[in-house]
Amino acid sequence: MEPCAYSMEQIEAMQNVDIRTVDPTGLRDIREVKVNTDLPKRERILDFIRQIGNPYCYRHGKYVVKVSFTDTDVTLEDRMLSYIRSKC
Repeated sequence: MEPCAYSMEQIEAMQNVDIRTVDPTGLRDIREVKVNTDLPKRERILDFIRQIGNPYCYRHGKYVVKVSFTDTDVTLEDRMLSYIRSKC
């Protein structure tokens, strides 16, 4: 299915995958995804989604990875800096 053709229900289902119960063998390994960096940005995104299947839940080797986002102005960089400072 073309990524831009996903319904809101399908997107929500991908976001709501429970990593405790998902079958890892049904997930794609991100190490096998090869995006053509010569493509324009939109085409690279579509190429990634076509290959990974569910961009919110995938494998990295034997590990299941779940990605989620919150509606905030705080960047990942801000969060990482805060984490590192808390450990020093």
